[in-house]
Amino acid sequence: MIQLSDVSYGYDGRELLSHIDMNLQPGSFHFLTGPSGAGKTTLLKLCYADLVPTSGHIAIFGKDLAEMDRDAIAYARRRIGVVHQDCRFLDHLSISDNILLPLEVSARDNEAHHLQELLSWVGLSDRANALPPEMSGGERQRAALARAVIMSPEVIIADEPTGNIDWEMSQRLLDLLIELNKMGKTILIATHDLNLIRTAKKNVSARVLRIRDRQLTSAGADL
Repeated sequence: MIQLSDVSYGYDGRELLSHIDMNLQPGSFHFLTGPSGAGKTTLLKLCYADLVPTSGHIAIFGKDLAEMDRDAIAYARRRIGVVHQDCRFLDHLSISDNILLPLEVSARDNEAHHLQELLSWVGLSDRANALPPEMSGGERQRAALARAVIMSPEVIIADEPTGNIDWEMSQRLLDLLIELNKMGKTILIATHDLNLIRTAKKNVSARVLRIRDRQLTSAGADL
């Protein structure tokens, strides 16, 4: 679904990632870990075409990114749901309206009838009309996940989705991501929380990747 081949990325004369090979197969579950500043967020952005590699090749849904025009990239991104680390919302809109924004932008408003079911799934039915500043960190993260999956993407990419919430809420969010994976979605989560990874591996077959010294390696054996 998303394949990186010999990908490197750098800026201002500094190489952040070097000769990265990664293949996200349909229905797979991956964790991405590594120290702060190692390049986890950068790698995620390469996966959903927010960045272009300095060298190497990226294929998204079987198409070479270098050969895709702007419209093709936009269409591919609709098939990828992203939960950003800072989970930004428009504070003057209700959380329901924020979740629906991707449908409006893509002119798929006719699919908005799924909203109530989605709010129930993330446990926010009673917060549908709340404004983002009125919500807790855990509620915002669950709303961010709902917004990421409103378009029924095939791949969900999450950048430190549990970084600012307590352990109980982290487990709840993880359960939702595992449920998505069991529905056939491909999941890639960047996290520094090794306890979260260990908990997940009890319930799902997950591959753990680590960025260290600009390289990507398998880290499953020592977790």
